[in-house]
Amino acid sequence: MAIQTSNQCMTAAAAIALLKNGLNSRVESDLPPQFQVGDRVRAKVMHPKTYTRLPTYVRGKVGEIVKDHGVYVFPDTVGQRLTTKPQHVYSVRFAAQVLWGEAAAAGDALYLDLFDDHLEPL
Repeated sequence: MAIQTSNQCMTAAAAIALLKNGLNSRVESDLPPQFQVGDRVRAKVMHPKTYTRLPTYVRGKVGEIVKDHGVYVFPDTVGQRLTTKPQHVYSVRFAAQVLWGEAAAAGDALYLDLFDDHLEPL
């Protein structure tokens, strides 16, 4: 049995394997990172009409790059069946009080994996 998807045909066995193992979206690239570990960044304030992995509650907030995970396809464009737009993904640390105010515990933080297109330098 084959499953028809847009312009491709996938067998049932291939679909089951994909569901079991997932899909690797990492890209081998020499694309230079826009940010380095230790850089302070701001999550962009944006309101796209389509899908984005940038949570609303973090937009406009300042965080710090703690890790560069490497280059991956950009889900915001891939989800619309546009370009893969490869870019770096960073683990960004946001202090809880920056996100939720003084009521949040002073030592707590949230780490989000965000793409180049989600961030701007300070």
